[in-house]
Amino acid sequence: MTPEHDRSRSPGGRASLSDLLRGHRLAVGLTQAELAGRAGVGVRTVRDLERGRATRPQRTTVDLLADALGLTGPARREFVATARPAPVAADPGTPVALPQPVPLLGRERDVAEVTALLDAHPVVSLVGLAGVGKTALALTVAHAVAARHPGGAVGVLIGDGSDAADVVAASVTVFGVSRLADLPCRLAGRPALLLVDAVERAPGPVAEALRSLTAVAPTLRVLATGRRPVGLPGELVRPVAPLDVPPAGAEPADRAELDRWPAAALFATRFTQARHAPPAPAELPALAALVRRLGGLPLAIELMAARGRILDVTELLDRYGDRVLDLAGGRPGWTPADPVAATVTLREAVATSYHLLAPAERAALRRLSAFRNRWSVALAEELLADGGDRWDAVPLLDRLSELGLLSVRGVGPFRFRLLDAVRDFAAEQADLAGETAAIRLRHASVIAALVRRTAPGLVGAELPGTVHLLDEATGDITAALAYAAEEAPATALLLAAALPRWWRLRGRDVSGRRWLRRLLADPRTADARPVLRAWALLGSARLAAEHGAGPEELPAARAALAVFAEVGDVTGELSARSVLCAVLRGLGSHDEAREQAEAALTLASRHGRVREMAVAQHHLTWHDVRVGELAGARRRLAAVDRLAAQCGDQRLRLLARADLAELTRLEGRYAEAVEQGRRAASALVELGDPGRRRRTIGTVGLALALQGRDDEALAVVAELWPCGPAPGPRRAPDAERWEAPGAGRDARTEDALRALIEGQVALHRGDRELAAEWFATAAEAAAGGADRRDLVEALVGLAASTGDLTVLDRLDRARQITGVNLLPREEELLYALAAQRGRAGRT
Repeated sequence: MTPEHDRSRSPGGRASLSDLLRGHRLAVGLTQAELAGRAGVGVRTVRDLERGRATRPQRTTVDLLADALGLTGPARREFVATARPAPVAADPGTPVALPQPVPLLGRERDVAEVTALLDAHPVVSLVGLAGVGKTALALTVAHAVAARHPGGAVGVLIGDGSDAADVVAASVTVFGVSRLADLPCRLAGRPALLLVDAVERAPGPVAEALRSLTAVAPTLRVLATGRRPVGLPGELVRPVAPLDVPPAGAEPADRAELDRWPAAALFATRFTQARHAPPAPAELPALAALVRRLGGLPLAIELMAARGRILDVTELLDRYGDRVLDLAGGRPGWTPADPVAATVTLREAVATSYHLLAPAERAALRRLSAFRNRWSVALAEELLADGGDRWDAVPLLDRLSELGLLSVRGVGPFRFRLLDAVRDFAAEQADLAGETAAIRLRHASVIAALVRRTAPGLVGAELPGTVHLLDEATGDITAALAYAAEEAPATALLLAAALPRWWRLRGRDVSGRRWLRRLLADPRTADARPVLRAWALLGSARLAAEHGAGPEELPAARAALAVFAEVGDVTGELSARSVLCAVLRGLGSHDEAREQAEAALTLASRHGRVREMAVAQHHLTWHDVRVGELAGARRRLAAVDRLAAQCGDQRLRLLARADLAELTRLEGRYAEAVEQGRRAASALVELGDPGRRRRTIGTVGLALALQGRDDEALAVVAELWPCGPAPGPRRAPDAERWEAPGAGRDARTEDALRALIEGQVALHRGDRELAAEWFATAAEAAAGGADRRDLVEALVGLAASTGDLTVLDRLDRARQITGVNLLPREEELLYALAAQRGRAGRT
């Protein structure tokens, strides 16, 4: 079976690369992913080649694909010739005096951009750190455009101590003439290209020489590389950035995912060549972390990957992850493909560019090293002002970018970042200058001010954007909080008091509460403003309610409410009453919880606070459900949705829809509850409220179980507790499954939900003994949870599965304590049970 080569052929009669590759792949029965895995290339590479998006792949890529396809003889020659056609030769009378380029990975966009720039600018300078790949990129571009320069495409390497005459002489010599005056005649008005490598070795003479060359030969194009620009009129400076690395938190699941990031793909390729075996799946997270530490610098990647002959990826990360600045060539006398790699450590590479800066620019770079992730121009200016007048930092950032010290990626304000190696070096210089303490303190103050400005957006229509901004600043928030807690606790308290809503949305309620309690207990914060301490107390109570520790923080919530009421802080008072509603519900103080919600509704209505009116109505909905007023609860949820829409609070609308799914289930409309719950749970994923999403999934599971859809209900159990045992027809409750409360939710409530689902499934299948075990487990878990309706449902199920009328006594006591009324469906079930037992007794 042979590939079909006649479907799409080039003008010369040869099949196109896309059809040729697809035909060979189908002939051997491989998918794109299987071919990519066998060849050791990215699946995206295969996909782009088959779609015609990449028309001239690297020679190494072609050979790897040919080997994976098993091509030999004429078939292989045709494949290689189609993928790598011979370049159109320049005028035979003109020189092409350039070394062959090394294969590049992840530089396709750079090659295309620089190629286009050469058409528009007489001088293009590629600037960046040593080892970033400037020369390799320049050679690839020069070979790509050689055919468009019939006057010749040549290159010169600048030596240390060269003067202008040396540079001119070397340049005209490679064009085949001995004098500058002969160059115009030699070119005869034809375009020509001169590649000038290592400009930093003699920047002044190079600038002088190029002025002379371009003056006498206007058709001459110059492509220069160096750690600094040439400085010519009309020069276009194009920084060469390191290769893209996987972002923190985006750990690759497989090799195809890894190859999306050029730095990781390069490391994996070089590591495979060194070890003669690709990285194992278990090594991929360490690989991603390692290339992040290397900053995506090709030189560092090549050097680190070469050590793969001895160490695996995890060992490389453990041994060198904190010492990347000192990474250099291997054994004495070793000479890599790039001669720079044999002699230059990353520290030396960064130091060379650092010393090109003016003293004030170096001081600014040392300050910017305090940032842990991406930052904005405004944040940089605030940090650099150091409490004084702010100044325009754009020229400084442009200079840092020009020298390849600063990465500018993405869109939005937070798009600036120092390369890791640059940040580490600058931090070392700050240590040597005795500036670290002052810089970190200033950084903490700037981040605290950012959070305080931003935090109000965590409620209302601005929630998604605000959460995204704080997510972007996570590394800096953590670093600022850790340092300020030790050295400036008042600043740390200011920062932490603004974070509870964000911590809650991101499931960090336990660690966030720990920070607040620590800072409130620090005697150095005792003199903080009472309102600030009140917000910190309230934040601690808010977070405690998320993981079932609300009762411990009830005095804190009451104290915060007293402070806000005393100073007339309406926003604080409304927030405190809302938190008290949740905490008091967990304590079983339902009447007081309802009073707090009603007081909040009155206060919010008086001041026209639409969102807070919706929040109070949301709290009151639960109390209607508790007493069985389902019609009233539905009206309240409609009011919540209307008010939330009026103020643009999408989160509140989602929470109302999640509650509507639970209400629909309680009304007995199970299929409708499943659909509503699934839509709400899906929307809650993007909201980032893990606890509420899991509760909504539990609602879906219960509705499925009550509808008799057992397998789907058990799938929900597996989702709620993925580490538990696989669903089976008979199994006793596993005690270990219920002992690991997760952060960001009331684990006892979730335990009760899972057991309720299992119990209903067992009851539906007629296994009353197993059902009774699960309902007993649910009752035990629900007794200490925040939602006491779960306790009533568990006891009703226990009575139904055992037929034991003594359970009804427990149920009556639970209803007296919780104030929960039975629903009609539950009353009918228990009445039937009592009647059945009565008939049995008479018999």
